[in-house]
Amino acid sequence: MAVIVASLSYLAFTGIQQSKSYYVTIRELKGMGDQAHAKRLRVAGQVVPGTIRRQGTGADFQIDEQGLKLDVVYRGTEPPPDTFKDNSQALVEGSYGSDGIFHAQQIQAKCASKYAPAANQSGSMTEAQPKPATSQNAN
Repeated sequence: MAVIVASLSYLAFTGIQQSKSYYVTIRELKGMGDQAHAKRLRVAGQVVPGTIRRQGTGADFQIDEQGLKLDVVYRGTEPPPDTFKDNSQALVEGSYGSDGIFHAQQIQAKCASKYAPAANQSGSMTEAQPKPATSQNAN
């Protein structure tokens, strides 16, 4: 019985270690050195306009976070989501290669314009103002 429990515990532990991924910023990723190549990582950023090059179910593109850019090569089994477009927010999961390219196995994306508040005519963001109540007198 102890051998079975020990075997299952070992398998569970190694499975968790292999599937675990760390979220890092692009700045942190570039400062990790050789440690970045040995871990499964998640990195988020805004897709740089004009950099998406689709190849079958894969894509090559760049993401940007506060002026720092990261080249990403996605070779997943599923095509990128429909919300994956220029200027969208993307979260990529995979590994950072010694070639300086992030090799992603998964992409999550949301279209930034779809969730942004509406702008008024001057281009600035405003809160919705309540309409004044109208009264109808029967005089």
